[in-house]
Amino acid sequence: MRLRFLLLAAASATALSAQAQAQTSTSPASDETAVEQIVITGTRVARSRLDTISPVDVIDNKVLTRQSTPELGQALANLAPSIDFPRPAITDGTDSVRPATLRGLSPDQTLVLINGRRGHASALVNVNGSIGRGSSAFDLNTIPIVALDRVEVLREGAAAQYGSDAIAGVINLRLRQASEGGGVSLNYGLYDTKVKPARDPDGRKAHDGVAYTLSAWQGFALPKDGFLTVSGEYSFRNPTNRGDIDPRPAATGHVTSRYGDPQVESKTIYANAGLPLNEVWSLYGWAGYQNRKTDSAANPRLADNAANIRSVYPTGFLPKITTNIDDYNFAFGTRGSVGGFDIDAALTYGDNKVHYGVIDSINASYGAASPTRFDAGTMEYGQFVASVDVTKPLELFSFAKPSTLAFGGEYRNETYQIGAGDTFSWGNGGNGLAAGAQGFPGFRPSNEVDKHRHSGSLYVDLDNQITEQLDVDIAARYENYSDFGSTTTGKIAARYDFTDNFALRGAASTGFRAPSLQQQFFTATSTNFINGVPVEVGTFPATSATARVLGGTQLKAEKSENYSAGLIYHKGPFELTIDAYQIKINNRIVLSENIQGSPTGDATARAIYGLLQPFGVSAARFFINGVDTTTKGVDVIAHYRLDAEAAGRFDFTLAGNINKTNVTRVPTTNTLSSLPVPPSLFARVNVLTYEEGTPKNKAVFTTDWNKDAWGGTLKVAYYDSVLAPQTNAALDYTTGSKALTDLEGRYTWNGATLAVGVNNLFDEYPDATPAAVNTNGPIAFSSYSPFGFNGRFLYTRLSYSW
Repeated sequence: MRLRFLLLAAASATALSAQAQAQTSTSPASDETAVEQIVITGTRVARSRLDTISPVDVIDNKVLTRQSTPELGQALANLAPSIDFPRPAITDGTDSVRPATLRGLSPDQTLVLINGRRGHASALVNVNGSIGRGSSAFDLNTIPIVALDRVEVLREGAAAQYGSDAIAGVINLRLRQASEGGGVSLNYGLYDTKVKPARDPDGRKAHDGVAYTLSAWQGFALPKDGFLTVSGEYSFRNPTNRGDIDPRPAATGHVTSRYGDPQVESKTIYANAGLPLNEVWSLYGWAGYQNRKTDSAANPRLADNAANIRSVYPTGFLPKITTNIDDYNFAFGTRGSVGGFDIDAALTYGDNKVHYGVIDSINASYGAASPTRFDAGTMEYGQFVASVDVTKPLELFSFAKPSTLAFGGEYRNETYQIGAGDTFSWGNGGNGLAAGAQGFPGFRPSNEVDKHRHSGSLYVDLDNQITEQLDVDIAARYENYSDFGSTTTGKIAARYDFTDNFALRGAASTGFRAPSLQQQFFTATSTNFINGVPVEVGTFPATSATARVLGGTQLKAEKSENYSAGLIYHKGPFELTIDAYQIKINNRIVLSENIQGSPTGDATARAIYGLLQPFGVSAARFFINGVDTTTKGVDVIAHYRLDAEAAGRFDFTLAGNINKTNVTRVPTTNTLSSLPVPPSLFARVNVLTYEEGTPKNKAVFTTDWNKDAWGGTLKVAYYDSVLAPQTNAALDYTTGSKALTDLEGRYTWNGATLAVGVNNLFDEYPDATPAAVNTNGPIAFSSYSPFGFNGRFLYTRLSYSW
């Protein structure tokens, strides 16, 4: 029964996504005309959303806005079962730049586009114990929901069409296009919950995480039916705390941690414009900027901690990691026709800079002279892209319709820098105590990086309507990178319409993901004392002398094989899509385990110590290729519209995803394999995170109701249990299978809408972390939980449109 329910659920998700796809007009389609929306993501030919060759989810602004969160990543995860967006805590910068996954794959294996153009990744590298460890992906939360018309999620490998990263699929963010009208919205909410961790089963009430968001947009008319749409948003969210009681004697039975969402303040502005020059040529472009400031807590240091200076913190301290993130997006392009060829050429630039700080902390090696606030350094990633796309209809053979030939090229230049923090953030004062700012040691001058690379690509895509029933699309792409070489990918996709109501579709493709500059060159070190001798531990580039002595080599591209098959059925108000898939990925890039040596350990530890000792290093980790995985699954989406005059209109959507990943190979090096007991480069915790760290089953049932000025939404989301693996298998635990209920009511009058709602109505939590695992208190619930661990959220929204 559960399998049948999940299959129906997945189908509904597909239907929902298909509704949100690209439109021919510059204003959002009304509900009545939604079935006529045109899809362009995943194909070079505009099609009705029910006629696509590939599965595409389309989610419009109206649906996103009703998710009561300013976070785009969270809103998408609430709606699309194939997207997971967990809420990591006490994971350094990952608390503030949270990665999303598609079909349980790595966050950087999904390509994100803005208006069909490649977006830029975050400068942040996820190096701690979170979903997405080792990745550096696009930060979805840099794009405000108010600036979007819709989001299109292509759930199929598309590297042959879009290039690197599109192994799991593509998320295309379509900015709002309007020459008139506007709107303003004020959102307010807070958590009203009862927290029941393992050491406090009776629970405690929490009223925290107060959040408010003010957003607005306005359309302006430009000459010749042009448009300029300006959107802005201010958001502030207070932190939450779901930590458990700290059992250590010095904690005196209190919660000493702050385990939960960080404090976040963001300011964002976006502008999107289009200007016809004549009947053939037009200009377009967009610009966006976001500043986001956060602070998140590290593990608490009690009064008796060896890294504490009691004269500064008599009762201990809770270090906090701050980030100040600046994110930019710019684009300028032109489109038109020459000699029967349609041409679209564009230049885009994006930049993401993360400035780290540490507050309420100390560098114990300087004693009482240490500051308590530190500048911990910066990471910055920039991307410039020049691209041209050309399409032309061709009369081939006696095909039912003209074929569409598309071809083009892209030049990309990328830069990556790491800047050092102030001396106190990383320095060693020499008193034998722990060096570096507690919670987050700053980047050192020896960690500074300034790297760049460039790449070029060419592609060709031929779409053929061979008969009235059969459509076949063939694509190929060649890419060459200045650092690791070249690769070629291909794709063939087809659809056969048996009747006007029923069709089958399928695809086979190869894909790749180039190693990012962040993975190639990220480095961070800190100082530990072993037998009174200071030694370095940390993350080193794969080509550094330290990594090479352990077997590290230059990173290579990940390679994939994607297969999918699906069906589409629609009749009257009912729609159903089912899509099965298999994704095999070879040579996945991962962050290795810490390889640690010791002069007094066993034979293996002594051998590693001998390898690392010339570099003054006792432990090292580095990025390495070598993990192979196979992911299989099914997406199902069903949608039904019921028009009942007396009761109003009901839209029912049931969407679900069944997904399973198996790790079939882990990395090794000749150097480490030759040791008496070879250390693992990718141990069970990371293997099980790949295999069981995201839900195998997820389903979302949504009912939207509208009657005159009234409206409402009921949503029930089912999340399968995920595993929180531990180094000791006996301590593994699960989050439990949970169903969350969201409810919202709305009333509209004279252009204004008041909404009142509750997310997680019944205050569901993942199963608590066992006390035997959470030995010092903070990790009360697993951060692998696919729906977080904050409890019930109450909110209200007042909006006005003109």
